[in-house]
Amino acid sequence: MLPDELGKFGRFGGRMVPETLMSALEQLETLYRSSQADPEFTGELDRLLHSYAGRPTPLTYAKRLTEHAGGAKILLKREDLLHTGSHKINNTLGQALLARRMGKQRIIAETGAGQHGVATATVAALFGLECEIYMGELDMERQQLNVFRMQILGARVNPVRSGTRTLKDATNEAIRDWVTNIETTHYIIGSVVGPHPYPMIVRDFQSIIGREALQQVVQSEGRLPDCIVACVGGGSNAIGIFHPFVEHETVQLVGVEAGGLGLAGGQHAASIAAGSPGILHGSLSYLQQDDDGQVLDTHSIAAGLDYPSVGPEHAFLASSGRAQYVIEQDADALQTFVLLARTEGIVPAFESAHAVARAVRIAAQLRPDQLVLVNLSGRGDKDAPSAMSILENQP
Repeated sequence: MLPDELGKFGRFGGRMVPETLMSALEQLETLYRSSQADPEFTGELDRLLHSYAGRPTPLTYAKRLTEHAGGAKILLKREDLLHTGSHKINNTLGQALLARRMGKQRIIAETGAGQHGVATATVAALFGLECEIYMGELDMERQQLNVFRMQILGARVNPVRSGTRTLKDATNEAIRDWVTNIETTHYIIGSVVGPHPYPMIVRDFQSIIGREALQQVVQSEGRLPDCIVACVGGGSNAIGIFHPFVEHETVQLVGVEAGGLGLAGGQHAASIAAGSPGILHGSLSYLQQDDDGQVLDTHSIAAGLDYPSVGPEHAFLASSGRAQYVIEQDADALQTFVLLARTEGIVPAFESAHAVARAVRIAAQLRPDQLVLVNLSGRGDKDAPSAMSILENQP
């Protein structure tokens, strides 16, 4: 199973970091592998996922959305119903247990939409750990509810004012903190990005989404889905639902990147659709960069997708042809934000709305006896103020 012993997914991934981080990464990999083989660790994680996070999440038949699409049956995997409102809690519970095993009493994290920050602050409170979150100043402005939630949970939220004041810049600051405090601090990376072993660890903790979905869809429909759709920024929710289905080659895997205002003007966050191989935050993947290798600015209505690279396993799946990566633009996501609310009574996160928008397009092209499964990665409370502002100012 990928990654290989060097932490690579084909040519992508790896561990390209300063020497000061190498020993911490090696310690983390060793501890993670031993923990995965320890029934005490896996049993405690399973218990927390069930009794604290709220797993298993249900599989919901979106009847009225299916009728709207006019084709294949659309099923929603409801990660939005988890404690803290998104799939991020799956990973933070696992990594908090690892931090406790390493004897580290301080955790840090980066966040874009704030959902990973909220999940990290939540587990820090649960385990009695000191917690600091790095968040771009622009993201703090558009995700004020989540900033308050992190603060009320006891975390210190550090505004990042450099660069585009979004997720990339928050990640830079979190890495700087980690280098400085490596002996006392565990860095809970929130997506399948960064140096090895993080893409592997986050994938494994999130793959419970796909394991549950596979069992549920077979139980309810008696067959595998024809297509699975998930949004992709760094890509943790997508790899979480894709991973158990990768070996089932009849199942089409579709990742949806943020097309922003369109690829032509450069105002987007479509790393695979419009990027090229490059190194960011310690690993090789698709990256939005200019001819000199400088990282380009990004844009998305969804703060959680506003990142100029993507997890290396997604880069591998794209280059091998096992998964397809497409875009949906801001306007499509906003329209679907309203559509899902009015057809199913579910307000999705802007991130998830990208996936639902593509699922509707795909379903419309398929037969009624076919199945499209969408990972609804988070709920839309955090995006309601932004949506209200945009909708009120539309002509």
